[in-house]
Amino acid sequence: MTAHLILASASPRRRQLLTEAGYSFEVDPSGVDEPEPDPGTDPAAYAAQLALKKALAVARRRGLGLVLAADTVCAVDGLILNKPNDRADAERMIRLQEGRDSDVLTALCLYRADADEWVGAVERSVVRLKVLSDDQRNGYLDGMRWDGKAGAYGVQDRDPFVDVVGGSFSNVVGLPMDRLAALLRDHPSLTR
Repeated sequence: MTAHLILASASPRRRQLLTEAGYSFEVDPSGVDEPEPDPGTDPAAYAAQLALKKALAVARRRGLGLVLAADTVCAVDGLILNKPNDRADAERMIRLQEGRDSDVLTALCLYRADADEWVGAVERSVVRLKVLSDDQRNGYLDGMRWDGKAGAYGVQDRDPFVDVVGGSFSNVVGLPMDRLAALLRDHPSLTR
């Protein structure tokens, strides 16, 4: 079994994935702001930078333990789609993605607080959104399922208009479990 993790996230989806996989962990949200990226910002670099900032914030606060931080972004043609600010922003994001493939990138950071040692990785998946009728789109937006979700959708909600067409399903949910297991396996000094 791997070391006990400190999850630097309040995400119920990340907690669920870790629980289902049998990890021992506790939750200590980082409290790090997620500012809108500047135009032209590389999506993978943006997510990686935020994951590291989140891990550092918790590691500094705790002083001991293995911190797991993650940040998930959706990107269409390099344009980062964070969590929508409101219904209009969610509609803009959904319309932008309809009938197209978009990238979902989750950056992971494992930070050993007491050793100031860390490792990170970025996982990429591809998601395709179907073209929606106005009634379908408005029904979805009125249901508020987009709230708090990068790209304005949650594949874990089994939305019928969202398909993962490449890469890890758990990555799209917000935590690439195979990549996490590989990082823990390949970096045993973090789990001592």
